[in-house]
Amino acid sequence: MRLTLAVATLAGVAASAASAPHAASATAAARCSAPGPGYYAFELVTTRNVPGTGLAKGTVEVSFSPASPFAVSLAADGSYAYDLSVMLERTRTPTHGTLVAWVTTPDLASVERLGPLDEGQRVSGRVTWNKFLVVITLESDDQYAERWRGPVAFRGMSRSGMMHTMVGHGAFQQENCAAYGY
Repeated sequence: MRLTLAVATLAGVAASAASAPHAASATAAARCSAPGPGYYAFELVTTRNVPGTGLAKGTVEVSFSPASPFAVSLAADGSYAYDLSVMLERTRTPTHGTLVAWVTTPDLASVERLGPLDEGQRVSGRVTWNKFLVVITLESDDQYAERWRGPVAFRGMSRSGMMHTMVGHGAFQQENCAAYGY
């Protein structure tokens, strides 16, 4: 009787041990497919320079390309490549012109166009800079241009771009640069 009970107990322990790695990998897979935390997103701040954007809110979600088998994507020069999803809420569609999203380095030396926002006030694109700004402007036409010409409607800075020195700030000044979108 004791031998039968011991064998049954060992069989139960072995079965649960064999299923434990599968359960752990299923849990890990569920964790990996879950949406990323808010840390991988940043806010777009309205400038209130464009009618219909005063009460609007904007968000940029930053992620690595899911096409990469290594969980990160690299550009040809070896820098990280980030996928951006730009979303606006509570924005009225402009009566004239088009809202266009741009990405630029913090010093505005390099500018790339992400594209016009669709009817759902969304656009996606890719950036290969570590520190960058996302700027949304109201352009009079939807033609391709190297730089924006219209007024800036929204602006925001990547999380990595927010890490900067205190140059330009007083020793005891507590100004929140993120409130200005940079």
